[in-house]
Amino acid sequence: MKILIGQIAHETNTFSSVKTTVESFKQWEWLHGDEVIHRHRKVRDYLGGMIDRGEEIGIEVVPTFSSFAMPSGIITRETYETIINELIENIQTAAEYEAICLALHGAGVAEDVDDLEGGILHAVREVVGDDIPIVVTLDLHGNITEQMVQEADVLLGVNYYPHVDSYERGIEAIDITKQILSGEIQPKMSLKKLPLMIPTSTTNLSPAADINRLCWAREENDSIIDCTFFHGFPYTNIPEPGVTVLTITNNDQELANQTSEEIALEIWNAREKFFPHIDTPSEGINKALQIEGHPIVINETSDNPGGGTPGDGTHLLSAMLEAKLDNACFGFIYDPEVVDIAHTKGIGSLIEIELGGKTDDMHGKPVQVKAYVKTLTDGQFIQSSPMGRGAKVDFGKSVRLVVGGIDIVVCSKRSQTLDEQIFLLHGIDVTTYKIVALKSSQHFRAGFEPLAHSIISVDSPGLSSFNLASFNHTRLNKPVFPFNKDIEFLEKDKLIKK
Repeated sequence: MKILIGQIAHETNTFSSVKTTVESFKQWEWLHGDEVIHRHRKVRDYLGGMIDRGEEIGIEVVPTFSSFAMPSGIITRETYETIINELIENIQTAAEYEAICLALHGAGVAEDVDDLEGGILHAVREVVGDDIPIVVTLDLHGNITEQMVQEADVLLGVNYYPHVDSYERGIEAIDITKQILSGEIQPKMSLKKLPLMIPTSTTNLSPAADINRLCWAREENDSIIDCTFFHGFPYTNIPEPGVTVLTITNNDQELANQTSEEIALEIWNAREKFFPHIDTPSEGINKALQIEGHPIVINETSDNPGGGTPGDGTHLLSAMLEAKLDNACFGFIYDPEVVDIAHTKGIGSLIEIELGGKTDDMHGKPVQVKAYVKTLTDGQFIQSSPMGRGAKVDFGKSVRLVVGGIDIVVCSKRSQTLDEQIFLLHGIDVTTYKIVALKSSQHFRAGFEPLAHSIISVDSPGLSSFNLASFNHTRLNKPVFPFNKDIEFLEKDKLIKK
């Protein structure tokens, strides 16, 4: 049995002014053939699960093409065509395969293409025909479309946010593909869309955790292969972003339809709970200082590079400096210009700089500081977070600056902070600090919840803000909560208001 595998992954924040190009992908991942195996074997991600499971059960897994770009603005048309051509050409060179497993995202948008994944799957289907099973893993932040459902045999979304189960979904993709090929299952999918957009909501806590439990309870039915609550990605200006439920059964379309509708109604009834109060940076700092114990992790949700933001926002850092904090660290802020200055001046030097705030005005102005250069590194380490453990990470040249009582890590590549490794690389043991600040919405929890005494989320103007009303969604084709509070929701041919 031979299964082709591949990946094209991008979460597109269309409100970002930074367009996504081929170079954006090549900066992070652009691999062909055996390079894919070497990069992902034994790594806790989608492809790692596919590769390891295939090798474990004796299935020949044939790598094609894998590309990933850090979330950013709209993908250029040229880039869209290039990445699809790379995948298609590698599929066409493969011989005598029985199925395809792809790791996609679900929230990709290109110029003139609102549904990246639908476009990818359509292109693949045109080449391989209707008889080759296509099984796809997706991020739970995917804005799932009918075209994705039509083109694929199975769509599997991660259940957890942080995405600590990507590896398991990769394993499941191989297992389900094998069952399809052996005739054990005939998958039927049902997609239910809600008129609802929600901010990034961790599944570690209610209400998302409650919905997951409802989905898992339905999966106790032997006829239900999978039931997934897709949160959707709200930071994109397309006609139909938002929450969906996707149920997969073994040849029972009616059960799939019923299950998706029932879970969708449960989500709808809990919709208000997805919009908690979030502190401002100054409120979060004041709250942290009142808590006994350490470390108190403060995460800046509104400038999360994992959601397509610049990563050089200064709202939280400015509040920390204004509070004249002692025994605090910030890791990290994106500013290659400052990194170059520090590396030129060297360890032990004092540098006067404008830190951050160089991409736009929304995320805060540059901070003028005199900083001591404490540590210089290459920004490379092995990821330890349960999400993606084992991956080789490269944030480029980096520096640890000291400003007053605050240690600040600055890197030359954008990313959110997933675990403590970027701090350790610069000699910072986060467990000894009172306040540990970082940029991330929820993924950081996988690495930091075991270390943190408490976690405080803070929000301010930014491209991943919890304040969805601050985004100008001009292309919605129907009213959506929370922008419209009085919305009717259809259940079994009966309009209801909840």
